[in-house]
Order: sequence, then C-alpha cells, then structure tokens
Amino acid sequence: MDPEPVPSSKARAVFALGLVGLLTGPLVGGVIPATLALLLARQSAREAYAAGGYLSGSALIRRGRGLAWAGLVLAIGALVVLLIAGLLHLAAAPGQDFAPGTD
Repeated sequence: MDPEPVPSSKARAVFALGLVGLLTGPLVGGVIPATLALLLARQSAREAYAAGGYLSGSALIRRGRGLAWAGLVLAIGALVVLLIAGLLHLAAAPGQDFAPGTD
C-alpha cells in the first residue's frame, strides 16, 4: 500500500524562476528570481529526499538550479561590462587642466 509518486510543485517553480532569471539576467533584473530559484531549490531538494522517492521532480530542480546560476553569471557579466564602459567613458572625457593660452 505504497503511495503513488507525486510531482513536486516547487520543482516547477524552481524551473520557472530559473528560466526567468536566465532571460532577465543580462538586464540585471534576473538576480532576484535567480536567487529565489536557488533558495527554493534547496528546500525542494530536501523535501524530495525526505519523501523517500515519492516526490518526483529532481530533474526540474537540477535544470532550474543550472538556469539560475547562468542568470546570475549573466547579471555579473553585464555589471562588469557596464563598469568597464563607464570607466572608459570617464577616461576619454575631453578637458584641459590649464589655461588656453599656456604652452
């Protein structure tokens, strides 16, 4: 009289949040859904382990976790590119430190 395996709804949420984090990662807005996906992945993995095999969805958890990490890497990369572009813009700013008639 074992219960039937049930799909985990948290696993679907982890995958959805990871996908949103990946898609919005280059816009730096993906940090929040990616972080939520990683936190929810930890909870759902613990629940799946405690269920003893009667809670399915571990593949979705792994995929969602990978998508969330990819979204975080894209967000960090976008921040680095913006920082370098800002520094180059400041370095190329024209200006004189001396009076116009000075040699």
